[in-house]
Amino acid sequence: MKSILYGFACLLATLVLADTVSANVKKPFIKQGVWRGVFTVSEIQVPFNFEVKGEDATHAVFTLINGSRRDDFHVAYTTEDSLFIKMNTYDAALVAKVESDGKLVGEYRSLVPGFRGNALPFVAEYGKSYRYVEPGHDVAPSYDISGKWEIKNYTKDAVPASIALLKQNGNKLTGVIMTVVGDSREIEGTVQGDEFALSGFTGPSPFYVKGKINDDKTLSGEEGFGIYKNLKFDAFKNADVELPDPYKITFLKDGYKKLDFTFPDLNGKPVSLSDEKYKGKVVIVETIGTWCPNCTDQTVFLAPWFKKNHDRGVEAIAIGFEQKDDLEYARYTLGKLKEKYDIKYDLVFGGIADKKVVAEKLPALNKFIAFPTTIIIDRKGNVREIYTGYTGSVTGKYYQDYEQKFNRLLDQLISEPSE
Repeated sequence: MKSILYGFACLLATLVLADTVSANVKKPFIKQGVWRGVFTVSEIQVPFNFEVKGEDATHAVFTLINGSRRDDFHVAYTTEDSLFIKMNTYDAALVAKVESDGKLVGEYRSLVPGFRGNALPFVAEYGKSYRYVEPGHDVAPSYDISGKWEIKNYTKDAVPASIALLKQNGNKLTGVIMTVVGDSREIEGTVQGDEFALSGFTGPSPFYVKGKINDDKTLSGEEGFGIYKNLKFDAFKNADVELPDPYKITFLKDGYKKLDFTFPDLNGKPVSLSDEKYKGKVVIVETIGTWCPNCTDQTVFLAPWFKKNHDRGVEAIAIGFEQKDDLEYARYTLGKLKEKYDIKYDLVFGGIADKKVVAEKLPALNKFIAFPTTIIIDRKGNVREIYTGYTGSVTGKYYQDYEQKFNRLLDQLISEPSE
């Protein structure tokens, strides 16, 4: 009997020791350093670059690289060899497995309830920092396509007018696509002979532009919007081309001077412009969605601006239109946005992310065509300006002009009497 008990005790001690050793052994983690990933989008290869810093998931930072732009995300393990990288406030994630050869194999996956079948596969390799062409394999470009390009898209459906701002240095190409509803954020790529390609991946679905430089020095090609759509285009160099004036696209219908609405905040409490809180104040109203990258960029601009200027007699309300018409879901998505960007102004839920729904719920507007749209109201409650879309910092002069005009108008309205 004693020998049996002794044997059992030895076995138990061995198991405890094994568990202790196992707990103290660090499971393998994705290698620190630069990586090159490639999405497959409708049989098109769309590259992206990222960097990993940190020896374990608790401390790791996953950084997407697009030209001069950097976007940071956190890494989590779901199993011993599987990673889950949530795209911050966007309800999507990179889900991948670390293969025995060190490659990451996985997919970009929508996490929106009811849309979880939408995914893009990708493979990533460690130690590769190039975007499109491996060093030493470049082909001399046939033409420098730096400059401003007027883009004509070919589609049965109406699409916004667009402009490309491109900068080429040898084979390296960077730029941005601007439309009246927003911009592409910074995209990065290459020119090889008479062909060019650019891509961008900052958290929302990846984006690419690829095409050919024609003999007459025009461009022809295709734009791809990840899991959404592809568009054929021609482009013509035009230093004078401009988009429609974003201050004149959306306006109040005849007979209206004011905006009126009531939406629930994230706790379900009704919020209205007629509330005492907003009386006699300058009010900035934003229509946003957490799925919308330009809305995020606008939030990055407005959140710190509001904290700096709130005491001057300014309030703001962001109306979130989300990918599911459910307050509980919006509480999660808009709550994440509020937390990440330390938003101190009011966030309310407007409903499903549909432009027709926005137009119905804000009937004073002549139309609604863009997330975000910024509505600025004076101390008397009159709408003084509406700006369609958002012009991000990558657009250079366009962003600077927007920022200067925004501050100039707000300074003016703040200085006006409420009566």
